Amino acid sequence: MIIISPELFVIRTLIIMRSTMYKLYLALTLATALPVLNSCAQTKPIHTASAPLYRDPIFDGAADPTLIWNDKEKAWWMLYTQRRASVDAENVAYCYGSKIGIAESKDNGHSWVYRGALNLEFEKGENTFWAPDVVYNNGTYHMFVAYIQGVRSNWGGHARIAHYTSKDMWDWKFEGFPQLTSEKVIDPTLYQLPDKTWRIWYKDEDHGSNTMMAGSKDLNKWTYTSTKPAIGGTGHEGPKVFRFKDYYWMVTDEWHGMRVYRSDDLNTWTRQGLILDVPGKRKDDTPTGAHGDVVVTGDQAYVIYFTHPGRKVHSESPVNEDGIQPYSIRRSSIEVAELKFENGTLTCDRDAPFEFFLPSK
Repeated sequence: MIIISPELFVIRTLIIMRSTMYKLYLALTLATALPVLNSCAQTKPIHTASAPLYRDPIFDGAADPTLIWNDKEKAWWMLYTQRRASVDAENVAYCYGSKIGIAESKDNGHSWVYRGALNLEFEKGENTFWAPDVVYNNGTYHMFVAYIQGVRSNWGGHARIAHYTSKDMWDWKFEGFPQLTSEKVIDPTLYQLPDKTWRIWYKDEDHGSNTMMAGSKDLNKWTYTSTKPAIGGTGHEGPKVFRFKDYYWMVTDEWHGMRVYRSDDLNTWTRQGLILDVPGKRKDDTPTGAHGDVVVTGDQAYVIYFTHPGRKVHSESPVNEDGIQPYSIRRSSIEVAELKFENGTLTCDRDAPFEFFLPSK
C-alpha cells in the first residue's frame, strides 16, 4: 500500500483538474470555431475569374464582347471589337479599321487564348467592324455586326448592320444588310421568342441614338411595325437582351454604367437602376463598365463588359499636340462580374467574390 502525503494529494488533484479544464476548453473552442470555418469554406468560390478576364495581345483594344459556345471547337468563344489601341493615329482612328477578334476558352472560362481575327471583308479596301452578336439556329451560326466602309479619324460614317452565316464560326458568308429603321444602325442584340420567331434590338443614330426593334421568322427577312423606340429617352448604345429569374431583361450602355430594364413580354420595358457605374477595385476594373454581354447559366448570370482602365471617366479622350490620344487612354480590358436578382431588379457588386464557371455544352 502506497501512502500519499496530503501535500502530494493536493498537487495531483490540481494537475488532474487543470488537465480536465484544458480539454474542456479545447472542446468548446473547436465547437465554436468549426461552424465559422465551414461557413468560410462554403462561401469561398472554387472557380474565380481573372481580373482582367482578357486583354487582346495584338492591339490591346478588346471591346464590345459577346460569348457563345462553339460546338465545332468544343470551346467557349469570345468575339469582340478588336480596336487598334496600340497604334498611334489621329483622334479615334484606332476605333476604325477594326476586325472581330476571337478569344477561346477550353477550361470553362478560366483562361482565354487569342485565336485570331475573322475575315469578314466582302468588298474591296480596308473596312470597319464593330460589336457582333451571334446566335445558333438549326445548325447554322448567324452573326449580326456593325459595318462601316473605310477607316476614319473622327466619329461618323455610313453604319449598317451586316448579316453573316457559318457552320463552324471560322468561315462566314455575307448574307446582306437587313432592312431596318435607318442606315445609321449599330450594336445588334438578338433573342428568340417562345413562338420561335426572332427579334433584333439595335442603336439607331437617326432616331436619337435610341434602341429600336425589328422582327423576323427566319433571321433573313426583317420587318418593323413602328418607328417608335423600344427604349427611348437620352441617347445610349449596346443593348443586350436576356431572360433571368422569370423576367426578360435589357441592359444598355449609358457611358457612365449600364442601365437595367425589365419586361414581362419583350414589348413594354420598365426602366430601373444602373449597374457598373461605380469604379471597381480589381485590376483594370475602372472607371465604369461599358457595352458587353450577359451569359445565363443555371441560377447564375454573368455580365461581361469592357473598361478603359487608364481613364478617370469613360468619355475621357484628350489628344496631344499631334492630335493623338495617349495609349493609356486608348487601351481597354474585358472584365466579368456576377448579376444578382434582388428586390425585383438586377444588382452587381463588381468587387464581390463569385463562382465563375461556363459549362461545356
